Amino acid sequence: MELQQMRYVVAVAETGSFTQAARRCLVVQSALSHQIARLERELGARLFYRTSRSVRLTPAGAAFLPSARQCLDFAERAAAEVAAAVGEVRGRVVIGVIPTVAAVDLPAALKVFRDRYPQVRVALRMAPSHELVTQIRGGVLDLAFLGLPPGAEPEGVRGHELARDEHVAVVAPAHPLARQAETDLETLAGELFVDFPSGSPGRTQSDQAFAAAGVHREVAFEVTTAELMAGLIRERLGVAVLPSRYTPQLNGVVTLPITNGPSRVEHLVWSTAGLTPAAAAFLHVLGVPRD
Repeated sequence: MELQQMRYVVAVAETGSFTQAARRCLVVQSALSHQIARLERELGARLFYRTSRSVRLTPAGAAFLPSARQCLDFAERAAAEVAAAVGEVRGRVVIGVIPTVAAVDLPAALKVFRDRYPQVRVALRMAPSHELVTQIRGGVLDLAFLGLPPGAEPEGVRGHELARDEHVAVVAPAHPLARQAETDLETLAGELFVDFPSGSPGRTQSDQAFAAAGVHREVAFEVTTAELMAGLIRERLGVAVLPSRYTPQLNGVVTLPITNGPSRVEHLVWSTAGLTPAAAAFLHVLGVPRD
């Protein structure tokens, strides 16, 4: 079994196509197909169902894929560790972010990182905090920026608290509340809301605050990005509560303090297994301690 064969299997699984996988791997399709067939013979099981229209994993392929990815990650990490030992940082770093990350100017930090470590490939993945923690534990991500309710600690990972923040009300410029100096949850409870999906940490922060205030609100729209949320707010379809550090990035809306509003804590987390040289270098750029 060879690493290249594993790369081919992962590429086919991710693209759903032998043709696209061959393009990604910079080989002719016949060579890729031959190597996968050779691997299947060695394993004694088919990894893919092949039809003229689609390619999908067999149960054996689904069982093989996570370990193949892990082997490739370990091989890349081993090469990166050797490079780091002779003073060179290379490889890749995969970073997970919540839609409303605000404790760090991420584009600016990535620019500094790219200039300082041009041989490191950077990938970003956006997801809710609870999914990012799962991906860190599963080895899919190297680092992740989270936003959690106060008192909620990410489990099964290591990390560092970045910042604490209060939420503000976000309304359309023509909304009556836009003329107020501040508001409270009791007043906001009479409005229709735009919020993150139920069960996500971004939503939980608000749900807990309204429950603690003893008031009920109606969430009319559940969305996954704050930009879409702002678009719905501008059309007077609802209001929202969002972290105050993030809302300056939104256009065409008005914010006001909430006297008894929710709050959140932003964390940067990584695996308990430790950091790759590239991930450690990114922490250094941010000025985040590794302990």
